Amino acid sequence: MLRLRTTVARLRPLAASRATPSRSRPGGAAARTLKTSAEPFLNGASSNYVDEMYYAWLENPGNVHKSWDAFFRNAHQRPPPPGGPPVGRVVGSGPSVEKLVEDHLAVQSLIRAYQVRGHHVAKLDPLEISCVDLDDAPCAVGFQNVGLYGLAEEDLDKAFRLPTTTFIGGGEGSLPLREIIRRLETAYCQHVGVEFMFINDVEQCRWIRSKFETPGVMRFSLEEKRTLLARMVRATRFEEFLQRKWSSEKRFGLEGCEALIPALKTLIDVSSQSGVESVVMGMSHRGRLNVLANVIRKELDQIFCQFDSKLEAADEGSGDVKYHLGMYHKRMNRVSDREVTMSLVANPSHLEAVDPVVQGKTKAEQFYCGDAEGKRVMSILIHGDAAFAGQGLVYETFHLSDLPSYTTHGTVHVVVNNQIGFTTDPRMARSSAYPTDVARVVNAPIFHVNADHPEAVMYVCKVAAEWRSTFHKDVVVDLVSYRRNGHNEMDEPMFTQPLMYKRIHRQKGVLQKFAEKLIGEGVVTLQEYEEEVARYDRICEEAYARSKDEKILHIKHWLDSPWPGFFTLEGQSKSMTCPPTGISEEELVHIGSIAASVPAEDFTIHGGLSRVLRGRANMVDQRVCDWALGEYMAFGSLLTEGTHVRLSGQDVERGTFSHRHHVLHDQNVDKRVCIPMNHVSPDQAPYTVCNSSLSEYGVLGFELGFAMASPNALVLWEAQFGDFHNTAQCVIDQFISCGQAKWVRQNGIVLLLPHGLEGMGPEHSSARPERFLQMCNDDPDVFPTLSADLAVQQLHDCNWIVVNCSSPANYFHVLRRQILLPFRKPLIVFTPKSLLRLPEAKSSFDDMLPDTHFKRLIPDGAADPAKVKRVVFCSGKIYYELIRERGNRGLQEEVAVVRVEQLSPFPFDLVKAETDRYAAADLVWCQEEHKNQGYYDYVKPRLRTTVGHARPVWYAGRDPAAAPSTGNKATHLAELQRLMDAAFSGKV
Repeated sequence: MLRLRTTVARLRPLAASRATPSRSRPGGAAARTLKTSAEPFLNGASSNYVDEMYYAWLENPGNVHKSWDAFFRNAHQRPPPPGGPPVGRVVGSGPSVEKLVEDHLAVQSLIRAYQVRGHHVAKLDPLEISCVDLDDAPCAVGFQNVGLYGLAEEDLDKAFRLPTTTFIGGGEGSLPLREIIRRLETAYCQHVGVEFMFINDVEQCRWIRSKFETPGVMRFSLEEKRTLLARMVRATRFEEFLQRKWSSEKRFGLEGCEALIPALKTLIDVSSQSGVESVVMGMSHRGRLNVLANVIRKELDQIFCQFDSKLEAADEGSGDVKYHLGMYHKRMNRVSDREVTMSLVANPSHLEAVDPVVQGKTKAEQFYCGDAEGKRVMSILIHGDAAFAGQGLVYETFHLSDLPSYTTHGTVHVVVNNQIGFTTDPRMARSSAYPTDVARVVNAPIFHVNADHPEAVMYVCKVAAEWRSTFHKDVVVDLVSYRRNGHNEMDEPMFTQPLMYKRIHRQKGVLQKFAEKLIGEGVVTLQEYEEEVARYDRICEEAYARSKDEKILHIKHWLDSPWPGFFTLEGQSKSMTCPPTGISEEELVHIGSIAASVPAEDFTIHGGLSRVLRGRANMVDQRVCDWALGEYMAFGSLLTEGTHVRLSGQDVERGTFSHRHHVLHDQNVDKRVCIPMNHVSPDQAPYTVCNSSLSEYGVLGFELGFAMASPNALVLWEAQFGDFHNTAQCVIDQFISCGQAKWVRQNGIVLLLPHGLEGMGPEHSSARPERFLQMCNDDPDVFPTLSADLAVQQLHDCNWIVVNCSSPANYFHVLRRQILLPFRKPLIVFTPKSLLRLPEAKSSFDDMLPDTHFKRLIPDGAADPAKVKRVVFCSGKIYYELIRERGNRGLQEEVAVVRVEQLSPFPFDLVKAETDRYAAADLVWCQEEHKNQGYYDYVKPRLRTTVGHARPVWYAGRDPAAAPSTGNKATHLAELQRLMDAAFSGKV
């Protein structure tokens, strides 16, 4: 039933006034009523406007605009004006102009009501139990309810002129009310429900109306119907085959929403016809195997062999369950006769976590192929209904859709709407009427469709693909379906949804219903249908037999983003060496001059920024660099060498701490900016620096996806403060730390996390190093075999790299090393805050010249081993505080301070060299973080392994605490003094 609470409330006073119809003759009061009724269309015209129009038309129809002439001709029962064509007579007893005009307005309101809320009465639920109550208002449409609009049953056969806001006429200017309602019911109240009237773009709304209101739009050729049947056969029989062979295995099958397969194939077909060459997809586990088999067209034997528990893993890492794996495949699309590359991105059980990853990968592919409008590369995201409504990441991803540096120029979102989330029904799972309401925030049209009607699904997906191609905006297809089994094949859904599953058990399968329909229409014969089923069953059986020959599981066959040319055929990197990361002084000076430059004479920069640029120029003259300039040197040199650099995050253009200033703003001209980094060299790679939305989860996922697309790019995400990464913890835990182990998916993304305890409170102090170090895979109890290439071998074997650089030069080197390594690993950098401007925290150009490299450990070059009584190992900014305190205490000869710059993989060889060098000295690990945080729990066992457990390792730092830092400056300084006492004079 269509519930029109708002519309009915607005119309009831008007309907009540019609209880005593006006008996006045045409003109006079009737004309005034006409004026009042037409006010919504007059846009502020004078009060006598309608009177004058009406009298002028009575004198001569040529006196008024043709639209008013047509209106009065249709509405007024009178002889035709002299010389004019016959006026269409209104069936009935000659109503007044007042009644006629009001009836036309009522009909227009009725048409709009269907457009706005017709989806509420559409037959969307295959189970016909629709457990979501959309509204409590009474039904307000249908032949029996025309009275709510002041119309009577006898008006059903009267002709009414159609407004320009509808396409139901199909070229006819007027229709009987009965036919108007019938066509509106066909357009909006059958098996498709369309939500679009909230869109504020008139042209977009007209486009959608034309696609659903035009009579006869949902017609298909015999060939299209036969293709659709074949796709339904494959989707259905694939699940049935798996059920027969592995009835006790989890597979998260698609039963109940088999129409997803032809839906995706239709999207790809239509998009390919419009020029799309690459489709990047993301989805959770339900239906993934079916999508891999029948959309991506992964070899069936490779899928079936995944069910063999005896299969040995040939590849590195832990692997993952079969319904999490991704795939990449290029094949010919037979509908468009064009090659299409399709990739399905690997995804963990965190259902929507893959959404921004897909968007980032899509954006990268568009960027690298010069697809500035998204005409060649597109993304499709497949969601579950409960997750789509419940996961905040969906909202974050939608809000990236129109941002210049993040847009993918339109994504098609397909919701597999099972009407249940595990065991939770929608009444308990969301507050909105539909799971798709979140898409309204970006004005994305939403097409609900009954998934038990494949033709309706196919048409809706065709329109969705055309929408994306036409407007390059997001669109949502809501496949309203059900889940024939429980959450997985081992689950018993009757425990919690007994009535729903009683209905499901009686529900005839969609393939059977669709086949019977097409056989009844004569599209196919029963024999042809049975032959199609037998043909696919035979394909599955043959693949099953081949799968028995597989003895080894090759996860590398399931890569979602292969990097051709970066690896050898065997999948290994080309070498195990890393060249020096330094550059020539000439290049340092050149990049430094660019960093200190002003764009043009007529470009006015802020006075404070002028001082910053002059400071940079002075540093170049003095052959030194601070943290910001060291980063500039790294980025600029990589750009010159052809490596694309992308830096993303909140406020990264200026830098949270006002140190970077990579985007200069003209103080007098709005939106006039300059990015000097893009003018380092004539043939350089592009530099992308972009402030992000106030999101961590979504944006970090996006940048991870961007880094997937190519190994030849330095992609960095910077947190506003290091601890803010915790709202993106899912991406870190599920993709970054373990992505290679699960999916053999190398990724070189860099996380820049400002870190340092400076008395700024618990939320602006710690990037939580302990969490990253706890997830490192190097063994604390195994001292590695020493070799010339140990440093690179360790990097190759680790799951990610964790560093805390204490000098700009080392930061410069670690960024360059990230690209010059022959493989890719995620890099976690704890970046400083106070060191950004600390005079001592500067590096000489000498530390960045050719033949220099990243220092995993920086020894104390001034200490005399024979005199040293204590070796203090540390990392990060605490080094400068230790050096200052050591000088104040006059302990330069007794205490050596050694900086561990690379925490993981742990530099066992270099640490051993230092412990051997100071064989008689006490060993202390000093950190500014609390004892239960920071690096201590990670470093201590590795130090003990290095010295063979022959010497103790003492701790100097803050006591254990629940919060990462105090917010009281005096308390902070007192804690700092205590840890200094422990480092230099504490009992050991």
